[in-house]
Amino acid sequence: MKALLALFAALAALAVTGCAAVDPNCPADARDLPLASLYGRWEARFDGLPAVSVVQLGKHPDYAGVRGTITRNADGGAKPSVAQLAGDVDDEGALSIDESLDGRAISGNWAGTLQPRACGREFRGTWRNAADESTHPFVLIKTGGLEGKQ
Repeated sequence: MKALLALFAALAALAVTGCAAVDPNCPADARDLPLASLYGRWEARFDGLPAVSVVQLGKHPDYAGVRGTITRNADGGAKPSVAQLAGDVDDEGALSIDESLDGRAISGNWAGTLQPRACGREFRGTWRNAADESTHPFVLIKTGGLEGKQ
């Protein structure tokens, strides 16, 4: 009985502190993620902006990376904006994505790190607006698998 109470107390302490066992099958670093795990639908949230943006990533046709789009909802019912994305996981394990509104010039850059215990489904980092050099923290959360062809 004492052993059972001790186990219960230890589990309760873990729950209160937010500590939990890390799944050994989860990658510790984005370099350990299979590239295909980046494919699919993601939600992007930016500090200070109430709307959620939708990111769709797939296989880049020219190199070992991703290509896709981000759709940002506009305020007041205006038409959403869509930008093109292309990127990869760099040598330091950061997700690095370039964004372009016109398909030619870079309008923004993303630099994010894989979050512990997220099992490859959450990145946090900084988005830089190329127009005014402002930076905004972001959270990118995987919401679905690959839709359509790779």
